[in-house]
Amino acid sequence: MKTFLAALAAATLTTAAAVSGISTTPAAAAPCGTTRPAAAAPAIKVWMAGDSTMMNASTCPIGWGSQFPSYLTTDATVRNSAVGGRSIQTWLYEGNVTGTKNAAGECALSSTAYSSRWTAMLTGFAAGDYLIVQFGINDGDPACPRHVGPARFKELLGVMASAAKARGVRPILVTPVAAITCSGSTAVGNRGFVTETKDAAAANGVPVIDLHARSVALYNRLRLCPNNGDYTTGAVGAFFCNDHTHFEAAGAKQIAGLIATALREQGIPLAGYLR
Repeated sequence: MKTFLAALAAATLTTAAAVSGISTTPAAAAPCGTTRPAAAAPAIKVWMAGDSTMMNASTCPIGWGSQFPSYLTTDATVRNSAVGGRSIQTWLYEGNVTGTKNAAGECALSSTAYSSRWTAMLTGFAAGDYLIVQFGINDGDPACPRHVGPARFKELLGVMASAAKARGVRPILVTPVAAITCSGSTAVGNRGFVTETKDAAAANGVPVIDLHARSVALYNRLRLCPNNGDYTTGAVGAFFCNDHTHFEAAGAKQIAGLIATALREQGIPLAGYLR
């Protein structure tokens, strides 16, 4: 009787599964101790625009952008176009920024033609790429051609962010990395254009990484203050070039690590390409 009832139940389940479209064949189990591979991330490029604190170099000054690829998987390729000594305007309009200020107090342009580096980005961008922008260190120069006022600075960040977004590229704005300035035993902030960078990010609906605040916090964790202004020895000498602004490779690596940490902590999707 039990055999008849078991057979009847099995037949009923088979019929129900056939009607519902559910297979009654067990799925093949993964071998013990293994997991199914995750789908591969699509290959992307990470484009970078900035100044000497971000640029590629093999000797001092070494920008943090040159160290950032070591934090990424092979699915992300970095295209670093940061250049030393540039403000956002001289980076965008290289050769077309004059030494004369206009009525608004901004350096006048002889032409609105973009620099070859920005043109190359605009033609090279592909949907899904990222653009990381960090300026604000040279922009405070009172003299042209580097001078950029707060309103113009925000305007040009918006130009870059909008152009990237129009091409399916995801911009990330970064506040200027801090130099090492001590107030007694405490490292303190020393850059302008921090608020302007945050304002531009909010106005354009893009994420911002406050590298200025994060770098000051790092200097305090490393106890780089107080120091006697000698940037050739000790912990400060290992981190900075023979000045208070630019980085040795070890320092640049740690600054790049701050960017990687921020991507994770802030839930910025580029974090999916971190090692």
